[in-house]
Amino acid sequence: MTMKMTLLKVGTALWLAALPTIAAAQTAPAAPALTAAPPAAAGPASVDADPALWAVRDEDTTIYLFGTIHVLKPGLSWFDDAVRRAFDQSDQVVLELVTPEPAAMQGLIMKLAVNPTGPTLTEKLPADKREAYAKAVTGLGLPANAFDRLDPWFASVNLSLLPLQKLGYDPTQGVEAQVSAAAKAAGKTVIGLETAEEQLGFFDALSQPAQVKLLVSTVDELDGLGPMIKTMVGAWAKGDPEALGKLMNDSLRESREVAKVLLNDRNERWADWIEKRLETPGTVFMAVGAGHLAGHDSVLAKLTTRKAKLVRLGY
Repeated sequence: MTMKMTLLKVGTALWLAALPTIAAAQTAPAAPALTAAPPAAAGPASVDADPALWAVRDEDTTIYLFGTIHVLKPGLSWFDDAVRRAFDQSDQVVLELVTPEPAAMQGLIMKLAVNPTGPTLTEKLPADKREAYAKAVTGLGLPANAFDRLDPWFASVNLSLLPLQKLGYDPTQGVEAQVSAAAKAAGKTVIGLETAEEQLGFFDALSQPAQVKLLVSTVDELDGLGPMIKTMVGAWAKGDPEALGKLMNDSLRESREVAKVLLNDRNERWADWIEKRLETPGTVFMAVGAGHLAGHDSVLAKLTTRKAKLVRLGY
């Protein structure tokens, strides 16, 4: 498994690690609770970006489909031109989920990601990976046992996010945060395709071996995280979904379990949702992780089997 797989996983749920998270159970009080790094100050947009945008239409309904990146650096101008027009024309905004309040998220994390008893996370790792794992954690300025009472999948999310924040990537600059703020300002209805509990549950339901592999992959390739996210954002900004899909999805399919839970099954459900939504008149702006809109098993591919009228829009 490679960093490409890990980044797909991060791209699905990176938003949650931007909220306060639990770094240890009550049985390890010395380990501090993590909080996201302060948002970087947003300067004027200076670099143009034209991410891919599609529309699904019938006689009285239009659903715009836009692939998102959950964390971006300030200064990337993407929420303009065709994307802004599509947003402005829409009555409803649809995201993967509507982010819950921090207190509610804390409760879900305690329920789904924290293990106050039993083997520690370090003990769950292969013996030959424990030293590298400890180095990765202490490299963030945390105690080596900071994540020992977390599930492997959740530790992996945190180990992936925190270095990105040090590199200047900011969840408040990500697509979902910007679209949500614009929708609130415009008084648009915002709904989620999934709940936070469902999305966390997808990861929590993975087998222990699959979770451990995700964490090991994160640790093994942590030094390449910066170059990889830079390449991903570059492909997204150029509107190259095929390149982005290869970066995000190809190695994901090395694990049938992970690919089924995190990619294929969700794409199928979202395509079903779109097909059903076309029965109701109106205009919708739908923004989901960009990896879900690329490849042979993407939401777009599944829509074509339903004979949906799908077109890519120009700028």
